[in-house]
Amino acid sequence: MADRRRPGGGPAVVWFRRDLRLHDNPAWARATRDHERVAAVYVVDPELRDAAGDHRRQAVDDAVASLDRALDGGLHRLHGDPRVEIPRFAAECGASAVSWNRDVTPYATRRDSTTATALDGVCERHETWGTLVHPPGSIETAAGSVPKVFTAFWKRWQQMTLPALAVASDTTLITPVGEQTFRADTPPVGLEAVALERLDEFLHERLDAYPNDRDLPAIVGTSRLSIDLKRGTIGPATVARRAAEFRHGDPFVRQIAWRDWFAHLLFENPGIVTAPLQATKTPRWRNDPDEIAAWKTGRTGFPIVDAGIRELLATGYMHNRVRMIVASFLVKDLLVDWQIGERYFRHLLADGDVPQNVGNWQWVAGTGPDAAPFFRVFNPTLQSKKFDPAGVYLRRWLPELADLDDTAIHEPSRLGPLALAAAGVTLGVEYPQPLVDHADARQRALAAYEQTKR
Repeated sequence: MADRRRPGGGPAVVWFRRDLRLHDNPAWARATRDHERVAAVYVVDPELRDAAGDHRRQAVDDAVASLDRALDGGLHRLHGDPRVEIPRFAAECGASAVSWNRDVTPYATRRDSTTATALDGVCERHETWGTLVHPPGSIETAAGSVPKVFTAFWKRWQQMTLPALAVASDTTLITPVGEQTFRADTPPVGLEAVALERLDEFLHERLDAYPNDRDLPAIVGTSRLSIDLKRGTIGPATVARRAAEFRHGDPFVRQIAWRDWFAHLLFENPGIVTAPLQATKTPRWRNDPDEIAAWKTGRTGFPIVDAGIRELLATGYMHNRVRMIVASFLVKDLLVDWQIGERYFRHLLADGDVPQNVGNWQWVAGTGPDAAPFFRVFNPTLQSKKFDPAGVYLRRWLPELADLDDTAIHEPSRLGPLALAAAGVTLGVEYPQPLVDHADARQRALAAYEQTKR
């Protein structure tokens, strides 16, 4: 047992951030393996908390409380700037090491660098990766950069060996002194167990139909693990390993690789949070404030767009296919800067994850690494008819259109006043007129993007 102790017997501090679990957590596994005593810490960071909407704050609060229960009340919850609080806590408890799982956002990189410097002379630091399957720098071209086309990244990703399970060891937990108050309305069941059960249910019951059903917003055809992956109640490596065991797992595993790709790109290009990766592909934005306000409140006159926004406002979630339609409408039909939509999504989404959000919005805008999608302008009506043919999703979020038939509900502006009145709808009253004519807006967008070539 002596070889597990740091000289002087100092404990390890594990700093939990977006890895709120004990299972398959590299930072937790290393600390419990190398130290007989461990203190588990979570810091409520006002800078991050103030930037999050109510749904994400609640999702994180639930996960923190769940982690505390898993530790039998042993989670130390600090408040303030972690660059100050973590070194202070480590010094006060005589820690010999602080462990954490790294992240790729510019804020996280700056925060961790400052914290590491503050820990110099206090104790060692151990940084691992528990938020991605494969860490940045592990998948590169011959030139030493992240592949700019996903298919090239995916081929290399598939050739990599999936990381082994990070297994924790028995340890003595240093528990907080005094009572800590966590949310009283959090779920009684541990969220780690819930996430693992959700994964197993998906793999056994919905995986085979996933390539088709994932695009249907009226049903649960996806894994619904995005919030778990964001807050870290399940590890991406766990998801990838389990899915890879199934015969038809590749289409789903590919989505986990997309997640890695966007994270690797952000780590290599931190400026893409606030600027296009390919500035020369950026058209002249219109940024009409009235149209932006209509989009943000689900009042565009395009049902599939409005349903998506209203789902987001009510739940903090939006179906993936609908996210693409809603984003394309803002950027292409309205010619609004993608950063406006990205920030709005990031604030409201419970699963709002910077690299995924930025990567997908730049992909839609055609300013990302693979700019080919610049000429793709989703027709919201055709997308709605294809993926929600019976209007089930639309009726769920747009009850004012519920009495329209399965065809008319996708494009109520095509109906005459009498037909609309029979369904209790007056355009401009119960439901808005369309902001734009899609055909005209599409041509305007293509012309704006064509202008960038000059």
